[in-house]
Parts: sequence; structure tokens; C-alpha cells
Amino acid sequence: MHSQTRDYFPYVGPFDPCPPIRVKTYQVPPQLFMTFQPENLPQYSPMEALKLGTLWPALFSPYDPRLSHLGRGHS
Repeated sequence: MHSQTRDYFPYVGPFDPCPPIRVKTYQVPPQLFMTFQPENLPQYSPMEALKLGTLWPALFSPYDPRLSHLGRGHS
């Protein structure tokens, strides 16, 4: 399985007035890794699907607010 987390390194100018965030992180949606929807995909129960936001475990993407707020590698 591919990692859904990607990093990028923004340009840090020599005259930036704020301390730089050298590594920023974002999430890639899991459907980008599926070329087509295969038959007979496993499914969550209806209550679990409502709680997780998707019927299929293959399309579940957990949300980690720490990654979106600070970025990985931020000091």
C-alpha cells in the first residue's frame, strides 16, 4: 500500500520575516491509487461506515490534525 502522506519543501527566502517551516505535509486521497473499483470490495458495517465516512476500507483515509497544522519536521 502506498503512503497517503506526502511532504514538500517550500522555498525559504533569505529575507522572509517569519521563521520558516522547512517541511510541509499533505494527505493524498486513497482513490488516486485505485485504477478502477474492483468487484467484491470488503465493506464496513453500516454504523462503522457512518462513523468512518466511507463504506469501503480501501478508501478510508484517517485524518491527523497534527500533520495538517504544523507539518512534519517542524520544530
